[in-house]
Amino acid sequence: MLAVQSLRNTLLATILSAIIAIIIGLVLGALTNNSYNGTHLFTNSLFGSQSDWILMLKYGSASLFLLASFLCSSVAVGCFVDANFLINATSADDELPSTAHAGRVLERGFSLAVVGNRLLCMAFPLLLWLLGPVPVALSSVALVWGLYDLDFAGKLAKTVTQGH
Repeated sequence: MLAVQSLRNTLLATILSAIIAIIIGLVLGALTNNSYNGTHLFTNSLFGSQSDWILMLKYGSASLFLLASFLCSSVAVGCFVDANFLINATSADDELPSTAHAGRVLERGFSLAVVGNRLLCMAFPLLLWLLGPVPVALSSVALVWGLYDLDFAGKLAKTVTQGH
């Protein structure tokens, strides 16, 4: 029971990540539909190159990352639901899957959730690329700093606990 309840928060975060990715992808698709009519508004050099090829590259790369994030998050949700059933399957029959299989499915779900989250995070600088090179540079630095803090939080907590 505790394992399933602990899994709930990760499942909800993964569902939220998939929803955010698909909504931003849909908004980007609607924006793409009207972008070629409004390109004359972005003739300022602050926005970077706005030629048709570069605009297609900007929209395409952001859309690709959002689609890959949605795909990874959706498959992770499926793995979490499957792992949830495998964890709760208790019986005296030998026909049930082993706990090793449940662990593999759970690990696969966590890995796909992390990849989906990272792809969504990397899509934001690509979305800001539509506004020009300066927002991309600033958001990339912020992304590296944020992901470093997220990935190495245990190392920081260990040094704080030791008093160094």
